[in-house]
Amino acid sequence: MIVILGITILCLLIFGPQMWIRHVMKKHATELPSLPGTGGELAVHLIRQFEIKGVEAEQTTPNSDHYDDADKKVRLSPSVFNGRSLTAIAIAAHEVGHAIQFYRKENITRLRKRYTPLATVIEKVSIGILFSIPLITAIFKVPHAALLTALVGALGMLAAVFVQLIVLPLEWDASFNKALPILIEGNYINAKQEAAVKSVLRAAAFTYVAAALADMLRLWRWLAILRGAIR
Repeated sequence: MIVILGITILCLLIFGPQMWIRHVMKKHATELPSLPGTGGELAVHLIRQFEIKGVEAEQTTPNSDHYDDADKKVRLSPSVFNGRSLTAIAIAAHEVGHAIQFYRKENITRLRKRYTPLATVIEKVSIGILFSIPLITAIFKVPHAALLTALVGALGMLAAVFVQLIVLPLEWDASFNKALPILIEGNYINAKQEAAVKSVLRAAAFTYVAAALADMLRLWRWLAILRGAIR
């Protein structure tokens, strides 16, 4: 019973945030003809309003909303770019919020520039190390070699998860210090819509939390390999 409860709690911790994010996005994705424009049109308008020179808004693949500072693109999924819903305009404002952060060269953006690529490299190297365990075992035929390899790989995965957590303040700032004031002060939403928009922006900010938890699940799987290596 305790084991089942533990597994249930673990699954809720890992998959709960992702399920909540999808629920919030879908809940407020109803098309509202009363809105003055689509998410894509709002993004273009805000880029011009804040004079973010060199930055453009474009449509990308589904569920891939992000700001690419390397290409200077605010990339919005079709449902956001063409959507006229609270989810669409909130996500569009959130991504433009990132564009504002980087255009202004705010200190918080340095964390993402410095540590996100590092997290990617660490994760790839760690996975490569973990996949090499059978080969290391076959070559050296020494349990300690496999154990050391698994330890290095698992620690690398843990480091990658930790590094990804560093960008969370950047997401929160884009949602609640940029997007929300813009939408309220610009009268893009009315008072009755504020609560719904806050929910969407909160979900957008915690997207990286959900991703970090998914990485923790992968780490848990690798730790199972480590446990096997110890035996």
